Amino acid sequence: MHTIIASLEFPLWLRASHYLNLLFIGLLIRSGIQILGAHPRLYWNDGCKPGSEWIKFTRNKIPKDKLYTSMDDEIPVTPVLALPGEDNLGLGRLWHFFTVIFWVLNGLVYVILLFATGEWSRLIPTSWSIFPDAWHTFLTYITFHIPPASDFHPYDPLQQLAYAAVVFLLGPFMILTGAAMSPSIEGRFPWYVKIFGGKQSVRSLHFLSLIAFTIFIIIHTALVLIVHFQDNIRNIVFGDPNGNTGLAILIAAIALLIVAVIYVWSSWYSLRHKRKMQNALGAMVDPVLKALLHREKSKQQDKQSGITSYFWVNGRPPESEEYKRLAQYNFAEWKLEVCGLVEQPLALSLADLRQLLKQTQITKHNCIQGWTGVAEWAGVPLTEVLRLCKPLAEAKYLVFTSYQKGKGAVKPELEEALEHTYYEVIDMELAQHPETILAYEMNGEPLPIVHGAPLRLRVETVLGYKMVKYLKSIELVKEYSTIGQGHGGFREDFQYYGRSAEI
Repeated sequence: MHTIIASLEFPLWLRASHYLNLLFIGLLIRSGIQILGAHPRLYWNDGCKPGSEWIKFTRNKIPKDKLYTSMDDEIPVTPVLALPGEDNLGLGRLWHFFTVIFWVLNGLVYVILLFATGEWSRLIPTSWSIFPDAWHTFLTYITFHIPPASDFHPYDPLQQLAYAAVVFLLGPFMILTGAAMSPSIEGRFPWYVKIFGGKQSVRSLHFLSLIAFTIFIIIHTALVLIVHFQDNIRNIVFGDPNGNTGLAILIAAIALLIVAVIYVWSSWYSLRHKRKMQNALGAMVDPVLKALLHREKSKQQDKQSGITSYFWVNGRPPESEEYKRLAQYNFAEWKLEVCGLVEQPLALSLADLRQLLKQTQITKHNCIQGWTGVAEWAGVPLTEVLRLCKPLAEAKYLVFTSYQKGKGAVKPELEEALEHTYYEVIDMELAQHPETILAYEMNGEPLPIVHGAPLRLRVETVLGYKMVKYLKSIELVKEYSTIGQGHGGFREDFQYYGRSAEI
């Protein structure tokens, strides 16, 4: 049965999965470019010190006489290249994860049918002779000749080798390196990321895989157009070389036009209806990420030698008079308010916090922009504070509010974005993770102002934007829909991030 089916030309399922793959790969590449623009530097080291990158896509220079943050390093990307384009990291990530779900599903269906129908025998090499045959075919192409039709069964040896490598090596490698960029996976399985040489090596390898995919697409498309085009176009559209060439070209042109329209629409609509796209994409992405990654608990404990000499600053210190006055006196008068659905409201000073159980951990910070840094954090486990305040049964979430403010939504009548108090929400499960602490020390010293003094949250299985700095209060609530814009944090409210921060 397999032999009979495999003798057919190109079945409908194979052509359909090939077409969907074209659509998904384009969306992944464009949204990947958007993500890269948030930190347009690639490294082979997790310290991410400026100047140590092996390639960068920015002309920005780090000034030595003033504070330069990672957000200053972000570059807007034209919607012609990126999805959705401009400064929209949050939506770019949502598009990337939304697409990867369907790209993986499409790939799984393809591989299953490949083996179920016997089509694998035409794709997977079964003899070592494929290598010298592929080399001979390569020499034929490189000398601007075309292999005879008799070399195609239905692929020539070089095509067969390249297609098998893309399907069974490059595609899975993209998935494996993508997973390794998750702080949740890295926190739970530190060894896994070390296999690739660290988080930044993973990021670089993922980028190089994108380049490999792009080069493959360009060469593959060129060969389709140049080598036996009429047979190719009829096979692609009808599944055999005996169809009408003109009709095949027309159908192929319409199919490609549909893909192009989707590419244009995805950027156009996302840029004009950001909240709608955040909700629509998030409805698919957030539950999947939560189901796969949310329950993982960090088991990091790096060595002192792993602490990086450089640690990017993200965001600027608060500029309010209240915060400046507190900082002037080394936060002696500062107190952390713990309120909401608790039996015992608290107002804890730094001295009070230092009297509680102290926990020290050396962990890797994963910023949503892409950079990393390793530091030793010391502070009180959040579970100790919860023990003191005694949460009520209905308390499901913790709202962390900062002295810091960030640029929010722009009103039509104003040129400048309005400032809003920075806050983020985590659920009770994350709050009770063993490495979730309120840190008041960094690398054995009091927490520096640029990194969140006097107190910052550390949750080692999520991205850095959830780890609120310059802490002012913690409120326990049943739900967060009435807080801010109701999406679970400043970034979610005003920069359209997804609710899940585990990858």
